[in-house]
Parts: sequence; structure tokens; C-alpha cells
Amino acid sequence: MIQHKVLFVCIHNSARSQMAEAFINQYGEGVLIAESAGFEPGKLNPNVVKVMNEIGLDISHKETQSVFDLFKKGMIYQAVITVCDAAAAEGCPIFPGMVKRLGWSFTDPSSFLGTEEEILAQTRKVRDEIKKQVIEFIEEAKHYHYWAK
Repeated sequence: MIQHKVLFVCIHNSARSQMAEAFINQYGEGVLIAESAGFEPGKLNPNVVKVMNEIGLDISHKETQSVFDLFKKGMIYQAVITVCDAAAAEGCPIFPGMVKRLGWSFTDPSSFLGTEEEILAQTRKVRDEIKKQVIEFIEEAKHYHYWAK
């Protein structure tokens, strides 16, 4: 089986890119496998860990990593998808090379305010939006045979 690698990139690799990576690895049927990285790696967002655990995906062991470190290692991906918030005009990094590039816009969970339950509810909404987008991406990739070369 040929595996195709997807890289999800956001600013800190602490929330959105981690969720997208987990969903590709969960639903990609071993054909699509994912990694994630950030421009300025931070700490894994504990609210993201909680809402992912709620649906049976444990990302608590994940480390954040730098997109530049992956580039220096010579990593190759068939698709690079940024998951930064376009409305907030985040300067989401790109990953060079001959790859399919996509930009998905999701609100950064680290920006949420309110009670713990309100923050978790907003984080769940972003989680569900990312899951939906990932599943659509997988279905589209299968249908259009993006990976056939």
C-alpha cells in the first residue's frame, strides 16, 4: 500500500494542526498519514486535549514541533494544509516544495474567552469543523485520485 503524507501547519502547533493530524491518522485508512508543525511551536492546548479525549482520540502524548525542523530534515509531503485563522490575519507559514497546498481557516482555540465550559464548547465547535473538513478532504482525495502519479 502506498502511503501519502499530509502536513498540517499552524502558528504554534498546539491546537488546530494537532486535531487535523489526529483526524487524518484516524480516518485516512493508512493511505493518508499526517504530521503537524508550527511556525513558533508552543505547548499543547489542554482544552484541545480534553475535547479530543471526549471523542476517543488521545493526543496528550503529542509534542509540538517546528515546520522549519521538518524542512531541514528533508521531509516530503504530498499535501501541506495550513489551518490558521484567515479572519485574524494570522501569518501562517508555508512549507516549500512541489506539493498540493491548501488553506483552511479555523479560529484559534487559544483565543477563546469565558468560563471553562464556554471555552470547551467553542473548542468542540472548532474540533467538529476540523473533523468535517478532514473527512471531506479524504473523500475528495479518494474520488479524484489526488495521489495517483
